[in-house]
Amino acid sequence: MSLIQRVPIRLRLTLASAAVTAVVLAGVTVVLYENAQAGLDESVDDVLNAHAADLTGLAGRVGVNALTADPQPLPASHANFAQILAADGKVLTATRGLSGRPLLRPAERRRAEQGSVTITRGDRVRLLAEPLGSDRIAVVGVDLGQREDTLATIRTGLMIGGPIALALVSLAAYGLAGGALRPVEAMRRRAASILPAARKQRLPVPPARDEVRRLGETLNVMLARVERAFDRERAFVADASHELRTPLAVLKTELELALRGSKDAGALRAAIASAADETDRIVALANDLLVIASADQGRLPVRQESLAVDELFATVAARFSQRSGPDDRPSFEFSVSPGLRVRADRLRLEQALGNLIDNALRYGGQPVRLAATATPAKVELHVIDHGPGFPPAFVSRAFERFSRSERGHPQDGSGLGLAIVDAIARAHGGQARATNASPAGADVAILLPRADGLARRSAVGQRPQ
Repeated sequence: MSLIQRVPIRLRLTLASAAVTAVVLAGVTVVLYENAQAGLDESVDDVLNAHAADLTGLAGRVGVNALTADPQPLPASHANFAQILAADGKVLTATRGLSGRPLLRPAERRRAEQGSVTITRGDRVRLLAEPLGSDRIAVVGVDLGQREDTLATIRTGLMIGGPIALALVSLAAYGLAGGALRPVEAMRRRAASILPAARKQRLPVPPARDEVRRLGETLNVMLARVERAFDRERAFVADASHELRTPLAVLKTELELALRGSKDAGALRAAIASAADETDRIVALANDLLVIASADQGRLPVRQESLAVDELFATVAARFSQRSGPDDRPSFEFSVSPGLRVRADRLRLEQALGNLIDNALRYGGQPVRLAATATPAKVELHVIDHGPGFPPAFVSRAFERFSRSERGHPQDGSGLGLAIVDAIARAHGGQARATNASPAGADVAILLPRADGLARRSAVGQRPQ
């Protein structure tokens, strides 16, 4: 993890704002200073041009010779000083206070003989030289001390004002970042105070329609899901405990009876047989609970293969026929086209169909109809009985755990059969669906991926009515 990532968000936002502000201030400072410098240079040049024009005009009025022969110094109203030089560099006349030393160097004088020349002596003096007649050169100059003082004042102001502005912007950014993160902190405090068993507690959501509000709404949706999951888990544990309590109590009673050492061998055998039945019931319930728990965690193992639907129906139906005596064998009807195949785990799918057939035989009327319909991508496996059908209020919760229809007795089954069917269907990427058939009977279907490659064929059978 980099050092930047360890810095708090508020401080990171402040540093980012300060960095951007510093860059902007640096650019503004450079631009302002260069503009000020250019403006002052332009003012100095205007003064030089004005004074040179005055000096040229005066020479034109009185004559160059008369001007240079006049013992009076040259006027200095717009510039600090001026000189008139001869072609050989001799000073012919100058403003008061100047020494007799010429302002132009020989090379500069030769350039001035050809036309107007501006010369800067570092940051001290700026000169303007131009020809005055055929053998004279007029030189005017300005002391740049005032210009440098002005630039120094500007630099000082920028150097002082820039850091002050940067500090103010940083403080404002720190405060704004704190204000922007205040709703997040409020959500954090509320989240820290929510107890595991708390009900209907949600995070505070700011009124603004921004990213923080969307985060709060998303977290509240997550809390609602967690709450529903907690409720389901609590109900699951409570229902499982209730379902296990009865067979365990019966098992305990039968074992206690056997331990009493009864001399009646028949009673002892009956007690042991009853205990074995209750043990089988507990084992079956434990296996069902294991399937549900594995499905909840997304870890229900399935080994998918291509299965023929007609063979699958025949195998499951034969299993129920073998369990019954010759006088009470269940009757089945089949409606499936040969060659229709699904991709599924054989053992899991046989378990799901077995649960549906068991429910149909227990609560519905015979014959039990096993039918299959197909779409280009899916196959629907239907188990339909000829009983009274599902109560309307039960259809919407048919696949909930430990749910029982009113048509059964409370002690019949564990209420996990349809829940396991739904879990197996979802583990295969499909789904389970419960409806009432017409004119009577319950219709439970398992939708699974098709595996016969007939993508262009329509349904191979009509859904039973």
